Amino acid sequence: MAPTTPVKQTKPKAPPAAREARATAESMATRQRDISVSEFFAKNRHLLGFDNPRKALLTTVKEAVDNSLDACEEAGILPDITVVIEDLQPDRPASAKSSRYRITSIDNGPGIVRKQVENVFGRLLFGSKFHRLKMSRGQQGIGISAAGMYGLITTGKPMMIQTRPDARKPAHHIELAMNTKTNRAEVTVDEETDDFPLARLRNLNSATRELAQSSDFLSSSAYPTGTSVTIELEGKYQRGRGSIDEFLELTAIANPHARFTLVRPTRVTEEEDETLPLKKGPRDEGRGPSEKTSAAGDASSRSALGPNTSAVPPALAPEITQDLGPLVVFPRGINELPPETKEIQPHPRGVELGTLLQMLKDYEAAENNGTLYGFLQEKFCRISPATASGFCEKIGVTSRTKASAIEPQQVEKLFQEFMESKLAPPPTDCLAPVGVHQLLRGMHKGVRAEFYAASSREPAVYRGRPFLIEAAIAFGGELPGDDTARVIRFANRVPLLFQQSACSSFKAVNECNWRNYDLQQPRGGLPVGPLVIMIHMASVWVPFTSESKEAIADYDEIRKEMKLALMECGRKLGTYLRRRQKMKAQSDRRDIFQRYIGEVATACAKITGEDAKKIYTALLEQARKKTAEADQLLDDEGKVIKDDPADLDGVIIVESGTSALQADSPGGAALRAAQSTPEPPTPKPQPKAPKPKVQSEQKLGSESRPTRKPEPKKPKPKMRLVNGKLVPIDDGPGLF
Repeated sequence: MAPTTPVKQTKPKAPPAAREARATAESMATRQRDISVSEFFAKNRHLLGFDNPRKALLTTVKEAVDNSLDACEEAGILPDITVVIEDLQPDRPASAKSSRYRITSIDNGPGIVRKQVENVFGRLLFGSKFHRLKMSRGQQGIGISAAGMYGLITTGKPMMIQTRPDARKPAHHIELAMNTKTNRAEVTVDEETDDFPLARLRNLNSATRELAQSSDFLSSSAYPTGTSVTIELEGKYQRGRGSIDEFLELTAIANPHARFTLVRPTRVTEEEDETLPLKKGPRDEGRGPSEKTSAAGDASSRSALGPNTSAVPPALAPEITQDLGPLVVFPRGINELPPETKEIQPHPRGVELGTLLQMLKDYEAAENNGTLYGFLQEKFCRISPATASGFCEKIGVTSRTKASAIEPQQVEKLFQEFMESKLAPPPTDCLAPVGVHQLLRGMHKGVRAEFYAASSREPAVYRGRPFLIEAAIAFGGELPGDDTARVIRFANRVPLLFQQSACSSFKAVNECNWRNYDLQQPRGGLPVGPLVIMIHMASVWVPFTSESKEAIADYDEIRKEMKLALMECGRKLGTYLRRRQKMKAQSDRRDIFQRYIGEVATACAKITGEDAKKIYTALLEQARKKTAEADQLLDDEGKVIKDDPADLDGVIIVESGTSALQADSPGGAALRAAQSTPEPPTPKPQPKAPKPKVQSEQKLGSESRPTRKPEPKKPKPKMRLVNGKLVPIDDGPGLF
């Protein structure tokens, strides 16, 4: 009989009432609530650029400087901006990954009226720049208030604002903190003060005290009106790429009309893997005694970008950046504000169907008896009265039809007519590009190179919004020749330091064929050589990839214009490189020819009995004539091709020893260096061969250093036998 298996006892299941009750629609509805935009960004602060301590410090300075520049330019004031960074924990251990800093940004702008202070600094998405189509740095109204919110989260300290809109009245002193639940500011201190700018900032260190005594730092006369913002936050100050120093230096290049002063913290973090953007060089060339770097600023604390003005006449050379160690002054390059921009209306080709419907509803609410004809004339640009009447006829209405009587089907048909009609592009007086002249001034001031070229494209359109692309390049000089090119990106005069590979500017540089301009370039990569590339996009609405405004979105229209601007600069560089190579070849030819002129002159003198010096002079003149003819180019008809002034438009060439800035056009739209080699009035014994002045003769792709030539050997004296002794022969001119 087979054994029986025991039956396993199971526990009875709990009745449904004993189990946890499942959620119902009513219970879920009780847990739903709305959130404010500040609460959302407080939990997603990485979207605004506050994802690590170092980047948070830079983003705070960037937003404050952008607002100051916009305010000063709109009020017609030459910007004078001071940024002070105070380290509140200088005795922290070396292993600390961050520290507490106090950032103060002061400008000489028009100030802010008292009733708007809470809205500007204590509310996200509050501002006057979001809806207007006009070039400006700020757009969403998030930046500076988000920086105050980050400081409140990390340190618990409120923002401190001082603003003086009237020079005859005291400044307003307000301390406020943002309530992220309500997206509103809570004011803790509200009083008036005469301490503007803050007097304590003039005594931070010896450099600030010295400049304050000469009224060059935060003087009351330089800041009659303005705004001061102070934020305490957790951050990390570090030199190198993506630092505050690099941001202000690049901002000074794109904004030569502004003066910036940076007061560094007492303790600086240095890392070996963080390299400065460009090669360093001596900073004291061409300075006066009062401008030389003090002992506090050693080589490790000097600026990354240095001017190349050692041989530029003082009247034409840009002012030099003063690096005093704990304090850096980026001087004003020009005393002219950018052209004033005007606000424009949307272009018909730039609106979408839903946007058009909403615009009609808003127009109906504002104008009770408004007509479609008036709507087209008032709310769009580039629509003439005849064009507006034509649109009305195409959708089956008259010019007197009210906007409230338009059916949705007619609005959709109007939208199709917008897309199919040929309209003039939007006006471009809403843009304020840097300009070729200012680009060259900024690059020449900030980058140590031998060749500079700039280009500015005609305005173009994307999604109905006008934009303009500018490009500039710097080549040779003290730039490293074995590294890939350095790409500097700008949007509305603001440098973009992060997310380079995602930016349309970077992709445009990669897609250009730099091999056509005698540069090395790996497939799908940046060119290799001593090269710095700068790209600037000016637009009423820059399509950034995120709210942190770190990269430009990759629109086909934008990338095409960037490539065309780069190609124009590349052609100028290619022409210069080919001309330089030919000059070197002719220089070698002249060397060989002149080496034997002395021998030939001596032999001819012995045969003809003429003066050897005269023969030498005639042969030398003939040699110069022949080499000058060899330097000229002929066309297909055998005529000499003269240098086209258009080839030098937007170009600076820095020659060693004879560098001078001159305007190529009456309006001063371009700069170049004068190339002149004075001829000696009379030949001297043993003259050296005159050579074209070439700054760098290295091969492309190798390190950018001038080629060292071997020292010429001294010629042995000719001897002859006289009375059994060898005596030297004195036979006129020396020999090469």
